Amino acid sequence: MADNFRSRLASGHVLLGTMVTLSTPSTAEILADLGFDWLFIDGEHGPLETGEILAILQAVGDRVACIVRVPEADEVPIKKVLDLGATGIIVPQVNTAEQAARAVRFARYAPAGERGVGVARAHGYGMKFQEYITVANDQTVVIVQAEHKQAVENMESIVQVPGIDAVLLGPYDLSASLGKMGQVKDPEVTGAIDQVTATCRQANIPLGYFGIAAEAVQPYMERGYTLIVAGVDTLLLGTAARKMLEKLR
Repeated sequence: MADNFRSRLASGHVLLGTMVTLSTPSTAEILADLGFDWLFIDGEHGPLETGEILAILQAVGDRVACIVRVPEADEVPIKKVLDLGATGIIVPQVNTAEQAARAVRFARYAPAGERGVGVARAHGYGMKFQEYITVANDQTVVIVQAEHKQAVENMESIVQVPGIDAVLLGPYDLSASLGKMGQVKDPEVTGAIDQVTATCRQANIPLGYFGIAAEAVQPYMERGYTLIVAGVDTLLLGTAARKMLEKLR
């Protein structure tokens, strides 16, 4: 399933995912068996380091696509997670076309980019090296996050960058950049989202949205957003446990 994730995304399939922030591989393994299309592995916020991301990818295996959010559009974090075997990357705070182009450049091998050539899990630890580098450029997913008012202003140029597979809205950071922290339904915030939506649609770029619950993302699914992230592992665990405890009491 992971191998055709990029083509499914480009074809307009609705791809349902959830966010993994806990370092215990079994958490991701459980989520991978539930029927999600992909897992959003968060390497930007929270405790996940390279070794822990590796363990998560190993636990999930080929069950579902694992896309890792890197800390920034920089060479080392991008090539590290791709060498670990991630299906692709999510790059936060992409506010300019130049930043978007950097993300693509570091995620693609030459001549399409400048990704460093190493030997790691993605390459079968060397046993599948040629097989991997032959298909990597075609299968690696690059998703940029629009989560700042500057990204909204520059969206027309961002979506023109070759190699961008989707734009994922970050509603909470976007609201903060507009001085409306957490007010994701404020007219100014929704207006900025509408602007991104229209620009991406015109450029035929798939759109994604994150929400902490199904109710938060469903309106965007109805609007044609196809890359969906609903829930966070910690909240899913805490909410379910609280509901059970309330029933017991």
